[in-house]
Amino acid sequence: MTDNINRSALFNASCFALITTAFTFAIRAGILPQLGDTFGLNAEQLGFINSMWFLGFPISMILGGLFYHKIGPANIMRIAFVMHTLGILLTIFADGYNTLLISTLFIGFGNGCTEAACNPMIADMYTGVKMNKMLNRFHMWFPGGIVLGSLISKFMTDLNMGWEAQIWIMMVPTVIYAVLFFGKTFPQPKVEGATSLVENLKAMISPVFIFLFIAMALTAISEFGPQQWVGLIMGSSGASPMLILALTTGVMAVARFFAGPVVQTLGQTGVLLAGAILATLGIYLFSTVTGPMAYVAAVVFALGVGYFWPVMVGAVAQRVPLSGALGMSIIGGVGMFSTAIFQPIIGGWIDSSNAAMSAAGLSGADLELAAGQETLQKIMLFPIILIVLFTIFFFWQKSSKSSAAVSTAH
Repeated sequence: MTDNINRSALFNASCFALITTAFTFAIRAGILPQLGDTFGLNAEQLGFINSMWFLGFPISMILGGLFYHKIGPANIMRIAFVMHTLGILLTIFADGYNTLLISTLFIGFGNGCTEAACNPMIADMYTGVKMNKMLNRFHMWFPGGIVLGSLISKFMTDLNMGWEAQIWIMMVPTVIYAVLFFGKTFPQPKVEGATSLVENLKAMISPVFIFLFIAMALTAISEFGPQQWVGLIMGSSGASPMLILALTTGVMAVARFFAGPVVQTLGQTGVLLAGAILATLGIYLFSTVTGPMAYVAAVVFALGVGYFWPVMVGAVAQRVPLSGALGMSIIGGVGMFSTAIFQPIIGGWIDSSNAAMSAAGLSGADLELAAGQETLQKIMLFPIILIVLFTIFFFWQKSSKSSAAVSTAH
């Protein structure tokens, strides 16, 4: 590392870039019903629009990981700014389904570039305990930004402000991170061997990485599935969908801020197993309770999924270190790609549940609630599978030397 690196500015810029990502997630979740009404879209079509966010993310994230050491994080973040800006403007001036697909894909590209550039950049700026702390605090801003974004969306929706105005809000953190990054010197890689693509690929052909690759697909959909559809699924539960989203992500942000002692006590494998159990319980509660109890379900769910993403990426950094920036990008990419695949499937589940409940004689809010709860029971299958996988992983890694060193890096 060189002494002329403004670590504070680079870190703050990274946080605002992640807040941009969070805003594109939360505000879009808040305006999903409005988009459906404006353009006459059904839940499956909205699912395909959602999936573009999750599809663009892993494509650019993996490409960013592949070329990180060739073009550098500064250029990757320039691409992120262009993609975010294009995506936001195209969404605001969308004229239908196809435009929304393309604009959301661009936003996903920008979000993936942010992850691809900032994760390894922060890891290269700091060492040891400081690195772990700063990477956790960086990732805190995804749920933290979702809290801000969901509250802004609810406030603007309650004031009958159009969805276009809510999309404009996304440009605020976008401009801030661009200004903070402008003209700064970026750090050089510090892990020997991590810059070699051959070493990266060899490290990823290992049982641990392959296991984490598979598990990441399930942890991501367990987290993002219920959150992305909270507006449609929980809208008739007697609780505010955007307050549920804000509460969920608020608890996740606090949990990540204090992640160090938790992971140090339970270990990575223990945290992942406990998370799968709590996530299953939380989704089950979502599918059975109404009114104020939905907020209790949100807290349980948040404690379950809050550590999934940070600890999964941290497990790669700790247990497969030679996978480097590419390994971190691949593991994050598969999480987003999995979520992209399942978004229209979940939308289809909602549509079929609506049809079945309507045929059974339900209508209005009762219909929407019953269909949403039935869909959640299907989503619950994902964390149930994770309980089995992480139980295996817990005992598998218990005797491994790698489990002795705990990482809370991401």
